[in-house]
Amino acid sequence: MIAANDDFFAEKENLIKSSAPEWREDEYTDHGKWMDGWETRRRRTPGYDWAVVRLGLPGIVHGVVIDTAFFTGNYPEEASIDVCIVDGFDEVERTSGGSVRWETLLPKSPLKGNAKNEFAVDGKGMRVSHLRLNIFPDGGVARLRVHGEVVSDETAFAGEADLAAMASGGYVVSCSDMHYGNRNNLILPGKSTHMGDGWETKRRRGPGHDWAIVRLARRGVVDRVEMDTDHFKGNAPGKCDLEYCDAVADSKFDADSAKWSVLVPEQPVNPHAQHEWTVSSPKPATHVRLNIYPDGGVARLRLFGKTAK
Repeated sequence: MIAANDDFFAEKENLIKSSAPEWREDEYTDHGKWMDGWETRRRRTPGYDWAVVRLGLPGIVHGVVIDTAFFTGNYPEEASIDVCIVDGFDEVERTSGGSVRWETLLPKSPLKGNAKNEFAVDGKGMRVSHLRLNIFPDGGVARLRVHGEVVSDETAFAGEADLAAMASGGYVVSCSDMHYGNRNNLILPGKSTHMGDGWETKRRRGPGHDWAIVRLARRGVVDRVEMDTDHFKGNAPGKCDLEYCDAVADSKFDADSAKWSVLVPEQPVNPHAQHEWTVSSPKPATHVRLNIYPDGGVARLRLFGKTAK
């Protein structure tokens, strides 16, 4: 969170908490009822309230959720969203002081109270870094969720880079199962913090194996793979291998019809450990498939290499 014109009853930082909103029946603060969200005072003058959010990663927005959970008599009647792109260290002054050019992403739209208000938006291919939530005329919003695709600065690919990194635009397009952990946890920045911060499948009771397919941020040649099973001590896979394909010419990727080649042959997997494999000069790839045998959990996957034309 960057700034808000007012957060008298509840702090603006609550808007982007990762946890679901909660209700505390009898809890009050010096300012009034404790609310798990962003809440402004009752407006007695013309105008509206706003809060500015710096996106976790710049990209193109495709949808937003304005969640008014537990705000029943104090939610805004309407909301709108503006976006901009800002580079540099003066983001607070520029985004809250009016010196940037804001573009409308979501026009003024009605909201329901105590509800997840979902809106599909047309980002028009515009890369944005900041978002301004405007509420009319005042009130409270529990959570703000912004969905889209990461678009990295091209300088990220100047040399060797993690071509799978979510921070660069990588995406796990599909997987066989993610009963315990989301597939895109595999490519999050940094090391995992606990077992739920990785990708984990249910226990397999029949034939077959589990898998996840990563769409690389850029078509490139992978020359080094890092995979860790941090925190997976009794539920790591027994073995794994990796395959790659080059689907640059395909308008719509189809894993079943893609021509897969071996990137890393079958390898034993150790629990709660880091693994690294060097790859011997494969061809360019757009997608990589991680196969785990027969099931289990993987914390992170890194696919280092250089971009290809």
